[in-house]
Amino acid sequence: MKEENKIIEDFREVLSLAKRYLRQEKERGVREIVINAKLKMQNAKSKEALERLRKEVERCKKCPLWRSRNNVVFGEGNPSAKLVLVGEAPGRSEDLEGRPFVGAAGQLLTKILASIGLKREDVFIGNILKCRPPMNRNPLPEEIKACWGYLDRQLRTIRPKIILALGTFAAQTLLKTDERISRLRGEFHPFAKGVELIVTYHPAALLRNPGYKRAVWEDMKLLKKEYQRL
Repeated sequence: MKEENKIIEDFREVLSLAKRYLRQEKERGVREIVINAKLKMQNAKSKEALERLRKEVERCKKCPLWRSRNNVVFGEGNPSAKLVLVGEAPGRSEDLEGRPFVGAAGQLLTKILASIGLKREDVFIGNILKCRPPMNRNPLPEEIKACWGYLDRQLRTIRPKIILALGTFAAQTLLKTDERISRLRGEFHPFAKGVELIVTYHPAALLRNPGYKRAVWEDMKLLKKEYQRL
């Protein structure tokens, strides 16, 4: 009991010293330390919440896809990212490694991000589904319904300002529409309060159809302009 009281007293003393130091810095006109402390605290909370959610998803058996998966592909990146990328579902490489966008399409995505000055660790990358559908078929309505809550909680935890929907399926699912991607891309769509969504072609489609390169580049320039305002 005495040892526990001493730990509490030591903690209070450290906290008091920290508050005194921050107050002195504030009086001197220094605000960066305070801002950084808040950002680090927010980042830590988001990271912890995402890890708890990851463990929950890894135990998920809400739809039959759990029987055929090798790994859950939860998503990865900055837990407090301003930009979240959402694809359709994991492919074969992703299912084997348990990470999103690690195959040929993922390598292209990394280059696309680099073209606007971003790295994978700057953003958060995920999918509509966390498990690979057999033969990479499109997700079924019941699978989307079962998995949607996880993506929703990810977005609420990360609190991005912009969402980039990669491909037709992700765009239509997030925007709740049947509109073609050619009509959805090229502009920002309201998604939630304080959150905008932009659409572009999936990197895998770009590998099959190099003619989409110009459209994707135009979308990325639009994204970069908005991202730099944040």
